[in-house]
Amino acid sequence: MKKDKLVKDEMEWLRKLSPEEFRVTRLKATEPAFTGRYWNSADAGTYHCVCCSAPLFDSDAKFDSGTGWPSFHSPVTEDNIATEFDTSHDMRRTEVLCSHCDAHLGHVFEDGPQPTGLRYCINSAALKLNKQNKR
Repeated sequence: MKKDKLVKDEMEWLRKLSPEEFRVTRLKATEPAFTGRYWNSADAGTYHCVCCSAPLFDSDAKFDSGTGWPSFHSPVTEDNIATEFDTSHDMRRTEVLCSHCDAHLGHVFEDGPQPTGLRYCINSAALKLNKQNKR
């Protein structure tokens, strides 16, 4: 069952998010490579949307792409991810958004590992890791 869209005005987002989280998720910015808190994290858990807490990616799907951003081969569920065609910065890319709150997460590329062949290249500022102890 699809959740209702979470809608907040700019002031509500500014109160909820850090300046960097707001810049990335609401203004569609990109954090510099190799600077985000999760780009080289090996902690186990589930990565959630920093704006609405929707579960987005599991650490089991995370891999080192060498790009400087957290990269995943698949989302937790396709229902929590939306994509849009993006031609900003004179590039042709597929933007990845949280389907629940429309937060900009990053982009997806077709150069990832199996099992999907996809690389979801996601800004750390768009994520919050809920750590789990996996044995």
